[in-house]
Amino acid sequence: MSQTVLLAEDDRAIRNALERALTLEGYQVMAVADGVEALAQAHRNRPDVLVLDVMMPGIDGLQVCRVLRAEGDRTPILMLTALVETADRIAGLDAGADDYVVKPFDVEEVFARLRALLRRTSPVGVGGAAVAEAPRPVPERFIEAAGIRMDPQARRAWRGARELELTRTEFELLELLVRNAGIVLDHSTIYDRIWGYDFGPGSKNLAVYVGYLRRKLDEPDAPQLIHTVRGVGYVLRED
Repeated sequence: MSQTVLLAEDDRAIRNALERALTLEGYQVMAVADGVEALAQAHRNRPDVLVLDVMMPGIDGLQVCRVLRAEGDRTPILMLTALVETADRIAGLDAGADDYVVKPFDVEEVFARLRALLRRTSPVGVGGAAVAEAPRPVPERFIEAAGIRMDPQARRAWRGARELELTRTEFELLELLVRNAGIVLDHSTIYDRIWGYDFGPGSKNLAVYVGYLRRKLDEPDAPQLIHTVRGVGYVLRED
């Protein structure tokens, strides 16, 4: 079975060229243009290895790496970087990356480093012979908190028995709150995870979407679920 590469690179020419080269090499490639989509793809379809550009708008490759490692995801990560200073390379390794390739790179070097990373994570039996990898645990289909149940794969959500009609942004915002139930998420974190950049302190964009969600979640005689923490952000909890 061919191995899956999640490639995140905002430069279209580099992304398309590397996607073609990896496909010809026998990999299945999921190619995305930014860190937000890279995280979304990694959560939906866990790859065998990630190739992340360091410099991407919004959430960059280092932030993607830190989020995945904080979640306990140990999938090997190869960074693509135009930064050649030792301190920059150390920053990538400290973020949880396993290896890096400096731009401009030879595609054969990328192939060699990917093979090395995948060998490093493959189980080895007696005498060095490879053994069949145990099947990965199937991730739980549903996530639940505070009376909210969500199916991220089908993009459906319920409060109790009532299904919620949500737009894409509303669904992603609710999913972020449910996955972090009881934790106060600041405005910048929510903007980065949902929109990929911070609109700034004067923006009402987040407040508008929270208002939309509250109206769709609210039920007579039921507790409010999304709470405002003034000057900080929002938290999902059932008081």
